[in-house]
Amino acid sequence: MNQAEQADLDAFHAWLSDACERGPVPVLTGKNGDMDTVGSAIALASSHPRLMACGIHLGRTAKRVVEELQAPFRRIAGDRTAWPQSMGGIIIVDAAAPGQVGVALPEGVPLCIIDHHATSDWVLAEHDISLQWDVRATTQIVDSYLQRYSPATRTDVVRKMLLAGLITDTGRFRHADAGAFQSAHALLDNSGIDYASFLQFIETETTSPSERGSMLRGLSRAKSIDSGKWNIVHTYSGTLEGRLASMLVGTGAEIALVSRFRDGQTRLTARAPRSSTQQGVHLGNLMAAVAERIGGEGGGHDGAAGWSGKTDRIAAESAFIAQVAIATRKEDPS
Repeated sequence: MNQAEQADLDAFHAWLSDACERGPVPVLTGKNGDMDTVGSAIALASSHPRLMACGIHLGRTAKRVVEELQAPFRRIAGDRTAWPQSMGGIIIVDAAAPGQVGVALPEGVPLCIIDHHATSDWVLAEHDISLQWDVRATTQIVDSYLQRYSPATRTDVVRKMLLAGLITDTGRFRHADAGAFQSAHALLDNSGIDYASFLQFIETETTSPSERGSMLRGLSRAKSIDSGKWNIVHTYSGTLEGRLASMLVGTGAEIALVSRFRDGQTRLTARAPRSSTQQGVHLGNLMAAVAERIGGEGGGHDGAAGWSGKTDRIAAESAFIAQVAIATRKEDPS
């Protein structure tokens, strides 16, 4: 940990202490409810009785892990949420923009943003703070805080929540760096976690017949195109876009793109193999550029990212493909 990160943790601890003195502090997840945001929220909330992990959605993996570990998590009702009158602050984990939370935040309540995405659309007020680190998962930031200020909180259940977020956000460590492996070691060291068994649990995911049919139809619709210096395999599907995009990467796609339109909202999900990110692809930056071009919200990591907005699905796909067309390509590092 460098000096800037240590200073961040010290500043956050001071902010958190003051906030908890004033009143309850929700720890709010991103609206996608993935394992990194949910694991971060639950682990951090376990460090103080005035903290409560909450959000509008639990993703498939997060739901299974929360239920299996009986971890405390409160579902809230989007913009109909009735916030406590005397909140000390709100902590938001793993969300790069206000729209990625999915709820209207009350005015005048101090915010703390804890995130690892390369881009951020948060505008901070005087009493707000932000911890935005160049790490592979937000759970790494949370565990760094717990190690420094609340080591007794790091029970096996809490470590499993953090480890699950790290495993999933690194694509089972396919997109990990040295820091991610160091974080994994810190979580497993002196714990009672059987890593192989836990990984098998994380990866065991049932698929309903309708979902399987939707993915097969998505595969049958897939098209391969060249955009600038890159190959894109793209399709559309009504569900499990991330899994479908990963399957397209498995076919050899340099960039996989899956789009979805539902309830007036378009969503783009993209994945790229390590070979592409090493040669210059950064899907998070590409999706952020799409948002600048056509509106909506976009961002993510180098190998996994997304965009959502009200633009027509075909127009959104075209905007992404156009951004890829102007993306530079480095020499093959091999």
